[in-house]
Order: sequence, then structure tokens, then C-alpha cells
Amino acid sequence: MKSLVAVRHIHFEDLGTLEPMLREKGYDIRYVDATIDQPDARELQSADLLVVLGGPIGAFDEGAYPFLAAELETIRQRLAADKPILGVCLGAQLIARVLGAKVYPMGIKEIGFASLDLTPEGRSSPLAALGDTPVLHWHGDQFDIPASAVPLASTPACPNQAFAAGPSVLGLQFHLEAAPGLLERWLVGHASELAQAGIDPCTLRAQARQAEASGRLAAAARSIMGAWLDGIESARSDIRT
Repeated sequence: MKSLVAVRHIHFEDLGTLEPMLREKGYDIRYVDATIDQPDARELQSADLLVVLGGPIGAFDEGAYPFLAAELETIRQRLAADKPILGVCLGAQLIARVLGAKVYPMGIKEIGFASLDLTPEGRSSPLAALGDTPVLHWHGDQFDIPASAVPLASTPACPNQAFAAGPSVLGLQFHLEAAPGLLERWLVGHASELAQAGIDPCTLRAQARQAEASGRLAAAARSIMGAWLDGIESARSDIRT
């Protein structure tokens, strides 16, 4: 059995549609709630896979939210040890920061289901399975691409939507994991943000229903994560041989 630790910042931003396939891949999953838990640093470093999930704070907010300092150190140590790590939204921003890239406000909110434009590197990466399938965006900050990474995707509002730093590090600004059928939790949990941004939750609800009915997003998410994990295993095998 392989171990996976998912660092969660808000209860409904979890592994979502990715969790069943990760369990099928043989991962024993444990959530760490970054805001209240005091995780064992050894566990975080020894896990076969670390996933750092999203949340409504910024990558440079450790002054207001001191727990982020320990989280940044965990990411720093895993990157130094070349251990697999997936970052989603805030998680990707934290990885980008540790890798030396800027993370900063966009000036607007990008919230809703929309497709990505894949870069040439993205079209030859696991993200190719997404094609033109709309995926959930929910952020107001963005990252620059770290010098050690390659860009994989963009949108008109946010030119840097994903990056890979070798086979073991993947940062996604968008929410590949979000289950459209459970979006109501997001609409309630982020109601104030939606109101401030002038976004009608009815529009997002309709987009989520369409995404759930088509089934394309869930299938693409499963394919992307499976291909990424297979790539990690292949790279590890090459090193051993």
C-alpha cells in the first residue's frame, strides 16, 4: 500500500473526483487539515505522494496565517528530495513560490467552468486528455512559471494555468479535482466572494450540472492523474535500472 497525504485548507476543497482512482491505484489516503493539525513532519516527507489543495488565502499570507510557514518548509523539503508533489490552486501557488516564482493578484476573479489552451508541452503531457473540456476555475491570484518548470496551459484571463517541474512536480491553478455534483458546497462556502465579484451562483450551478451530465471532466481527470502517476513510476524505474 502506498501512502498519500492531502493537505487541506478548507473542508470542501478535497481530492474530489480524484480520490476513488487514487485508492484504486493503491494509495492509502490521509487528510491533514493545515489550519488545525500539527502533522508529523516525517510523515509528510515519507509519503509516496503529497497533494497540497486549494484555499481562499494567498501564498504570501503567512504573516496572517502562520501555519503557512510550516507548509512552505514541507514543500521545500519535498522538492529538495525530489519526491512527488501535486499542487492545486493555492497548493500550486505555494510550490511556485518555493521554486522562486512570483505569485500575485490578477486584479480580477476567474471563477467558472471554462476550457484551457494547452501549450505545446501541455499537449504532450497528461493534460492532453482534457482537450477542450471545461474545468473549474476559482481564483484571484496567479503564479509566474518557475525557471525550473515548463508551462502547460493558459486561459485568456490567466496565462499561467499549469506547470510541470520534472516528472514528479505538477502545479494546477484550476480545479481538476472538483466534483461538479458537489459544487453547492463551494457556492455556499464562498458565497461572500461570489457576491463581491458579482458572480451569480445560478450560472455556476448550471455550468456544474452540464459538466456532470456530460461526464467528460470526471473521465479526463481520471485519465490525467493516472497518466501522471504512471509517468512518476516510469521515471523511478529508469533511475533504479
